[in-house]
Amino acid sequence: MKFLQPPGVYAPQEDTAMLVSALRREHLSPGAEVLDVGTGTGAVAIAAARYGAARVTAIDTSAAAVLTTRLNALLSGYARVIRASRGDLTEPVTGLRFDLVLANPPYVPSAKVRMPRRGIARAWEAGIDGRAVLDRLCVKVPALLRPGGVLLAVHSALSGPAMTAARLAEAGLDAIVTDRRSVPFGPVLRERAGWLEAQGLIEPGQDKEELVVIRAERPH
Repeated sequence: MKFLQPPGVYAPQEDTAMLVSALRREHLSPGAEVLDVGTGTGAVAIAAARYGAARVTAIDTSAAAVLTTRLNALLSGYARVIRASRGDLTEPVTGLRFDLVLANPPYVPSAKVRMPRRGIARAWEAGIDGRAVLDRLCVKVPALLRPGGVLLAVHSALSGPAMTAARLAEAGLDAIVTDRRSVPFGPVLRERAGWLEAQGLIEPGQDKEELVVIRAERPH
């Protein structure tokens, strides 16, 4: 299948693969409605449709990402299942409920205080502790889950997975880390390795990070 990955849109990487792998284990029920937050190229949304979702809502702040997702949904044969919308985090679906929420938010710690408003860096820049978007996600997502609904979120261990699980638990969800994978630093982390070391986030000479998937379920 032809899959568009234009410049300026976050391309599927190790975190994408981990999220899809976790999604595959969920065994979606007939009629399942899925939300994909930070859809990028739409790779995860398409995987959700392939694994049985009746409807997938895909959201991204990037107009280019939304267009790419729509085109990839068409090319993959899932244009009737996937609806892509532009918006800030979960704002386009306020008041709706889902059986499964998938999220690959920005999570890379950065010396930049202000979040970028445009450009590809929006896909990873996440503030001084990497939690600028994660904390908002922990607040917004619980209200979007139906009873028995599940959140699957992927991010770096540099961004505090224990804190993510704790905040989701405070919101009434049963949250655990289900997947861990060590991966080599990409270009962004290699470029800021010195700053990360100065912040105490990595060890001297460290060249790998651990990615995690957090699963959080709303009790019935």
